[in-house]
Amino acid sequence: MSPLDSGARLDSGQRKILLDIARRAIAQGVAKRETLEVDVPAGALGEPAGAFVTLRRGKRLRGCIGRLESGEPLARVVALAAVSSALEDPRFEATRPEELSDLEIEISVLSVFEAIAPVDVRPGVHGLMIQRGGNRGLLLPQVAAEYKWNAERFLEETCSKAGLPRDAWRDSETRIFAFTAEVFSDRDFAQTTAAES
Repeated sequence: MSPLDSGARLDSGQRKILLDIARRAIAQGVAKRETLEVDVPAGALGEPAGAFVTLRRGKRLRGCIGRLESGEPLARVVALAAVSSALEDPRFEATRPEELSDLEIEISVLSVFEAIAPVDVRPGVHGLMIQRGGNRGLLLPQVAAEYKWNAERFLEETCSKAGLPRDAWRDSETRIFAFTAEVFSDRDFAQTTAAES
């Protein structure tokens, strides 16, 4: 089985732990400009993995930064990505303390990256990373789903994100990689709690 086709690997408890780590890391980063020291749990949270942390306030994006495969344990990657999303996303001002209670956190745990032919790209299932020379751009699977892009549009937008011409994906020197993501957020658990009550 291809790693792109592998199913979810985190249970509900592990997802809650990661969301808690992200929230504590953001709170400490915003309050003290310090990085949270993470006690790395055993199991999947201690294994190396890439992840992105997306922050929203209401329905508006407030930050999104990730870290690719670095050899760091997933729990630590999430903490670092969470702080970066809150304080270092160049599209936004740094998160302020009064915003913390309004932030919704979404975590995307990335699969391995595999080279893929454009004809095999499945929007809404695959995320994409496109590289050529020193340029690199990445879009998560949920972006294509949210905007209802077809494969060609998804490839074009990923090229744009990389600072390349929109049709650079057609160039034989452009490298295209696909990945999947296990995506979960605060909202998932809020809905579960409401359904159980």
